[in-house]
Amino acid sequence: MGDPPKLRNKYSRPKHLWEADRLKEDSAFKKDYGLKNMRELWMATAELKKYRREARRLLSLTEEERAKDKVKILTKLNKLGILNKDAEVDDVLSLTIKDVLERRLSTIVFRKGLANTISQSRQLITHGFIAVGGKKISAPSYLVDADEESLIAYSKPIDLNKKPPVVLDATKEETKTEKEIVKKEDNAVESKVEEN
Repeated sequence: MGDPPKLRNKYSRPKHLWEADRLKEDSAFKKDYGLKNMRELWMATAELKKYRREARRLLSLTEEERAKDKVKILTKLNKLGILNKDAEVDDVLSLTIKDVLERRLSTIVFRKGLANTISQSRQLITHGFIAVGGKKISAPSYLVDADEESLIAYSKPIDLNKKPPVVLDATKEETKTEKEIVKKEDNAVESKVEEN
């Protein structure tokens, strides 16, 4: 049979990795949308480029050739909730990276109020607390369809308002009980010695 083909990246790196203005902008996106690393941003950018490339190809065709493929791309973007039903091919070219990042599951969980912070929403998703239509999703980068947005809920009960226990008091209590146990053992050893 042979070896499986080598997997290719789903993204491409920027030509100038260390450009200061781009880095500042990308860091702001990373912080605002709770991205793990720049690769997630590059993957969203690649998704956007794919749609824009197809729109430019369609605009270069004649009206008859464009009709069939135009419906495909517009219904796909409408299903994802990125474009409206009455959008045209020109509207695809005006899309930005924010439009794609807003459709990520981690962003929608935070916007719906199921998590207190964007990083907490990512954590809830990866730990299996979020379900879409009753199906547990563990990928924060999952692009949510417009129909599925109302079906997002907790997959198991969780209380986000519960505060963690204070660790300092617990360690003091443990050390007191350990000292009491050691004293009792010492007393028991002394009493055995005195009996003998």
